[in-house]
Parts: sequence; structure tokens; C-alpha cells
Amino acid sequence: MSGHALHTAWGIHGLGVHLPDRRVSNADIAGRYGVEPAWIERMTGITHRLYAEPGQTTSDLALAAAERALADAGLSPLDIDVIFLATSTPDQLAVATACRVQHRLGADRAWATDIGGACAGFLNALKLARDVLTASHPDGRALVIGAETFSKFQNPLDRSTGVLFADGAGAAVVGPATAGQGMLCSVQGTDGALADIVGIRAGGSALPASEATVTQGGHYLHMNGKAVAAYFHDIFPRIVERLTELSGLSLDQVDLVIPHQANPRMLRTLGAELGISAEQLVVTADTLGNTGAASIPMALHAARAQGRLTPHKTVLHAAVGAGMSWAGSVQHWL
Repeated sequence: MSGHALHTAWGIHGLGVHLPDRRVSNADIAGRYGVEPAWIERMTGITHRLYAEPGQTTSDLALAAAERALADAGLSPLDIDVIFLATSTPDQLAVATACRVQHRLGADRAWATDIGGACAGFLNALKLARDVLTASHPDGRALVIGAETFSKFQNPLDRSTGVLFADGAGAAVVGPATAGQGMLCSVQGTDGALADIVGIRAGGSALPASEATVTQGGHYLHMNGKAVAAYFHDIFPRIVERLTELSGLSLDQVDLVIPHQANPRMLRTLGAELGISAEQLVVTADTLGNTGAASIPMALHAARAQGRLTPHKTVLHAAVGAGMSWAGSVQHWL
């Protein structure tokens, strides 16, 4: 490529989702957490969520979403150069779930790897896809997937996570765009001092699997809800402010705000405080729950299906994940 300008404009050419079949209402889970179904809806805004079947894996959900995204883009798996899969709930340790998806998809040319960042993982993967395509594949395509099976890590005694988190997968095909279109800017950051307020404690090198870690529930998802909410309220406005600065757009010039789908009641309250109108804000967690890294591509797909996301719309994304890590981006929809 010596002597040639790098291609730097990239956007989303296709979307796909996979929604599990198992619908779980508040009434289905309220008893185990010692609350009324109405309490769950009042505190979170969620009425029901979707769970994978016991035999389904994260790679199963990711593969289905990826196939639909490729079909939406009119591409073959062999057209893909890079696969990034963002997940907090991989099929297993040590083997990237993306590798299993790459093989099962038949994307034999693609480099495939997993991306961290929890709920911010999809935006991390989207930025990395743009950077890798710019550096190495000037006419290439990337498949960016977010997939989670949180139901397999739910502590039946912990309502702070049990009423919020759910399963699903979303995928996007990233390819060349004309200058000024597609992904315009992005921001990322980490506050590792708060790494212990949400996550899965056991199963890694710090706490290898043992009878004690299993007995103590160390392999379940845990969350300090108050600390996570406080951090979200602090960092979310700063992400929005920084993105408007970088993009040169005022908030009222943004057509849609599609955040990671945390507590939907909190999203609406904070959005209103920031001056984000109900017409701008896209919330899908009412009926899907918080699907972590999958939530932004799933919400993009829902907004498009509703006719809210159309060509040339300006979309702002913000996400806050375990770590604590955060990310944001602005794109002009192709």
C-alpha cells in the first residue's frame, strides 16, 4: 500500500440479531427473589426478558446473528477479513468464542478473536474493526458481534443481577463508506479502581475453580448495584459531552441516542436530565433485558425495524461496562 492513502471511512452495511425463544416474565422469577412482579417493573422498567435454552451456547447465538448480518449485507462468509466477538459469557476460558463462530460460519479467511469490555464490548470491537480495516484491509469487511448468555451465570439468590440481565446476540458487518459517512468518532476509557463492583469473581487464575468457589457462588455474576448506578450517572453525561465535542454536533443535531441497554428506567431518567428526548432515545430493554455487549446491535436492529433508523440519520452510542470500562461513538447511518 506504499504511496496510497489509507481508506479511513467505514460504516455498517448489514445487521442481524438472534433472540432466544424462551420468554421469561417478571412473574416467572419474582418468587425466587422474594419480590412482587410489579416491583421488578417499577424498579427497572423491564416486563420480561429472553433466555437461551439450557443446551445453547454463546457461540450458537452469535453464529445465528452473524449469518443474518451477512445476509442483510449481501455477503458471503468468505468476504469477511476480521471477526470480533464481544462477550462477557464466552463458551469457555482460553478459547476465544469467536474462533468457534469463524469455523462454524465458514469464514475461513478471517482473523477471529474475542473482545472485552463487558457492556462496552461491542463499541470497543467496532472501533477496533475500523482501525484494523484501515491498517490492513483497505477494501475489506469486518464482522462485529455482541453475544451474551447471562442466564447461565445468574445467581438465584441475587436479585440485583437476576432481574436485569438476559440473553441475545447482535451482529454488524462493517465495510467501506464515503468520507463523512459511517463511523465519525469514538471514545474509550477505563477506571480499573472499580474493577470489583461488577463481574464474575471465580474461574480465572485469581480464583481457580474449586469446591469452595462453587459452594460460595463465585461463578455467578455479581454486582454492587448502587456503585454501578452511581458510576453510570457520572460517566454517561461525560461520554455524551465528549462525543458532541469530537463530532462537532450539538445534542439536538443527533437523531438517535442508542446506549447499551442497562436499567431502562435509569436510561429514561438520565436521558431526560441530559435533554435527550423520548424521540431520540432508543430503549429496548423493557422486553429484552440487559443483554450486555449484545444490547447495542440489538437496539440498532430494533430501531431500523421500527423505521426510526434510516439512511443519513446521526446516531450516538454510549456504553458502560465492567472493569469499569466505557465507550462511545457517533455514526452517520449508511
